Amino acid sequence: MALRNIRKLDDEIFRKKAREVNVIDNKILTFLDDLVETMRKENAIGLSAMHVGVLKRIVVADIGEGLIEIINPKIISESGEQIGEEGSVSLPGRYGDVKRPQNIIVEGLNRKGEKIIVSGEGLLARVLCHEIDHLDGIIFTDKVIRYKC
Repeated sequence: MALRNIRKLDDEIFRKKAREVNVIDNKILTFLDDLVETMRKENAIGLSAMHVGVLKRIVVADIGEGLIEIINPKIISESGEQIGEEGSVSLPGRYGDVKRPQNIIVEGLNRKGEKIIVSGEGLLARVLCHEIDHLDGIIFTDKVIRYKC
């Protein structure tokens, strides 16, 4: 495993769309491990491949309830509404309130290539939406309704 360098939000990669992962091989598995290690080193609760300069549809998250790794995540259902504070390891010290769904269901693949369904509520829904947005070239500052600092 290796730590990856975090890109800043002014990097042009954050405005690109990530590509689907077609083959889950040792390179992707090693990358997943690196992404998790980097997320933990940064004390983050979520990280997308875009944060480390990789245009692949991969996100990881851990809000304290166990690690979630999703390859090719796609939100298939959302409901409710919440407004809460968001920030990014790619934009240290800047936070703002963002409106997100209260509940989401995400479909994707696990590291074995098996289809998985992840249900998220509250903070987990927020984190997954935030990271999946990164894969689509959207950053949280695009959705801020009120800046905190």
